[in-house]
Amino acid sequence: MIDVLVSGAAGRMGGEVVRAVTAADGMRVVAAVDPNAAGGVVNDGAGATIVVMGDLTAAIAQTVPHVMVDFTHPTAVEGNVRTALAAGVHCVVGTTGVSLALLQALSTENPGPCLFMAPNFAIGAVLLMRFAGQAAHYMPHVEIIELHHDRKADAPSGTAILTAAIIAGARREVPAAPGRETEIAEGARGALVDGVSVHSIRLPGLVAHQEVIFGGVGQTLTLRHDSIDRTSFMPGVVLAVRAVGEHAGFIMGLDAFMED
Repeated sequence: MIDVLVSGAAGRMGGEVVRAVTAADGMRVVAAVDPNAAGGVVNDGAGATIVVMGDLTAAIAQTVPHVMVDFTHPTAVEGNVRTALAAGVHCVVGTTGVSLALLQALSTENPGPCLFMAPNFAIGAVLLMRFAGQAAHYMPHVEIIELHHDRKADAPSGTAILTAAIIAGARREVPAAPGRETEIAEGARGALVDGVSVHSIRLPGLVAHQEVIFGGVGQTLTLRHDSIDRTSFMPGVVLAVRAVGEHAGFIMGLDAFMED
């Protein structure tokens, strides 16, 4: 049995993680932590509630989890991960907008447990990134449009940043991104990430969506993934919780745990 602590349990993603872990075979939620909702309860999806704790250190000492799943805020991740790793707890981080260099440094300081981070836990999004890398080898002209809800804390999204990095590593040339020198409104052509133009849209009603549009002579190719509900991320979270205990060090991207 894998004992799981959910950090950020009172949030929308954290609540989904609580329910997904409870429903999965071979794992259980032993602690729900959220300083902003201490003393409240979260529904485990199986007819019971879990009282939310406010102090991560105390929760770890009391429940001795094997894995911490963190869906909080970029400003909280460093402290949460540092506390968990120091206690020998494996970490699955879904909070984006966090410096990868910082996470790598934290992992180096505590080399025993595994620190796993994924910018996107949706299996379809991981496949989209794979396909984008394949396409970029043959169609180097590409732009990314990522669309998220209006409360997302970072822009561009972690998924878009990783997608751009995969494209940069796969394409054999970096075409110019025309139009920047004649922008009427600054930023109209998007942000350059690893040489790829990325456009971020934030609107109520959205969850998480990404288009990768390739252009060639007389043709275009569009890859699109849509998460229309936060449950789309849960199979990936469960997969990561199962796998993280078998590894050590820093691992980035759900692709590392998906069999070819």
